[in-house]
Amino acid sequence: MQASHSPGAKKDSLSKYNPRKAIIRSAILPGWGQVTNHKIWKVPIVYAALGVTTYLFVRNLHQYRDAKQAYILATDNNPANDNQIKQPYFNVKDQPERIRLFRNGVRQNMDYCGIFFLAFWGLNVADAAVDAHLKTFDVSNDLSLQLKPGYSPMANTAGVSLVLNIGR
Repeated sequence: MQASHSPGAKKDSLSKYNPRKAIIRSAILPGWGQVTNHKIWKVPIVYAALGVTTYLFVRNLHQYRDAKQAYILATDNNPANDNQIKQPYFNVKDQPERIRLFRNGVRQNMDYCGIFFLAFWGLNVADAAVDAHLKTFDVSNDLSLQLKPGYSPMANTAGVSLVLNIGR
């Protein structure tokens, strides 16, 4: 029986590790897969990426609603309600096409924010998957890269080979 601090015990615990658990956790709650993989330092990066895209989406949503309302009020041919148009749209109330173009641009930015949010969430899951799979990768001292003389019977030539011994 091996002691718990021996390299064999560590290898046994890693071989039982299930990367699927980290992937599912990260898909459910961003950063949970990174915590499962003991890469807690990545969690603030995940939440910064998702938080910035969420903030920009909400900010653009408010601008979109204001521009939409301003466009409706500017094009209704009723000058009595022009005082309801918020700034900065009030200054260009006589040019509703500018308000419409701005509204459409803000709507496009909202779409981009949604796409980037989903992309960052997907990268979060991919990062958890890669880290989980590399957790069981052998990085022992048995790795070696050697130059060895070699002979190719197929080509009937001698040469030098670059040999990587993994384990054993």
